[in-house]
Amino acid sequence: MNIFIDTNILLDVLRAREPFLKNSLAIWALVEREKITGYISAISFNNTYYILRSAVGNNKAYEAMRIIRDTFRIVALDERIMNKAIDADFKDFEDAIQFFSAIHADADYIVTRNVKDFFQNDIPVLTPEAFLALDP
Repeated sequence: MNIFIDTNILLDVLRAREPFLKNSLAIWALVEREKITGYISAISFNNTYYILRSAVGNNKAYEAMRIIRDTFRIVALDERIMNKAIDADFKDFEDAIQFFSAIHADADYIVTRNVKDFFQNDIPVLTPEAFLALDP
């Protein structure tokens, strides 16, 4: 099963954000144990780094980048994804890039805590709780 993981799930784990940590960590663990294939957009790196650097410093932020790189498959941001994101009717441009990256990855699901920000017609968009309820 291929899932696309939104940046907020990565940050839940890396920042130990409660009350979201348990479910986000369970999804991360499924990827690490190769029960599912986890994809992330290349833009998740700069977004995550920016937030982590302010919170934990440059060295730990880079360490987190290595961990993410070694755990997840990366969807490159290319001209096709960018053009679709620019032309889409999303309220948030970053969410548009994430959505079209998920399509490019041929994801079965998008997992995010911001379900309302994504289109639901092409790929099911689930919260971590809803995804885990599928018993992947």
